[in-house]
Amino acid sequence: MEIKKVTEKDFRKYGKIVEGIDFNPILKMLDALTCPEEVEYVASYHPMEDPAIRDRIRDHCFGEMGIEIGYCIGHNNKLNALEYHRTSEINVAAMDIILLLGSQGDIDENYQYDTANVEAFFVPAGTAVELYATTLHFAPCGLKENDYAFKTAVVLPYGTNFAKRAGHEPINKEEQLYFAKNKWLIAHPDGGQDGAYTGLVGENLTVEI
Repeated sequence: MEIKKVTEKDFRKYGKIVEGIDFNPILKMLDALTCPEEVEYVASYHPMEDPAIRDRIRDHCFGEMGIEIGYCIGHNNKLNALEYHRTSEINVAAMDIILLLGSQGDIDENYQYDTANVEAFFVPAGTAVELYATTLHFAPCGLKENDYAFKTAVVLPYGTNFAKRAGHEPINKEEQLYFAKNKWLIAHPDGGQDGAYTGLVGENLTVEI
């Protein structure tokens, strides 16, 4: 798989590099975390949500809407699944990572997605990127030289990825994908995402650089 850079033109349809925000306090907190062997996701990590950090991101990146700041860390080099939200997401990379991305518009009428459409992008440590609402994404991949370890902060509107309301009944096909608040998830059959809609067809992509 070709690995592109987030500075290249091909990334523009998926997102952009975030400028004008000092993410160093968040990066320092990520550096202090120990990577587990499995992927660990925390939607809201209170030390990162200090108003001195949170409010500037909220006001300038999310139009003053309430946000949560959490993290996704661990070891990973597989695609496993793809998700999307109704809103943008910001990823702040504390280590070099690879993001595997796709476009929501390539999901077919049966809510299946061919992994051959996925593109891979290198995000250098210290870089923050905004992923647009129509961008399919999931847990980052680490690099082989780091044993596929990665550390990334994740900023989203408050409540995203929290447990969805009990008794939520689907009213259309897309709601088969509705997995958590503001989270629509399409899993690969080999991805190990229990309870998720299985709609990724093709190879469960692996990053080996």
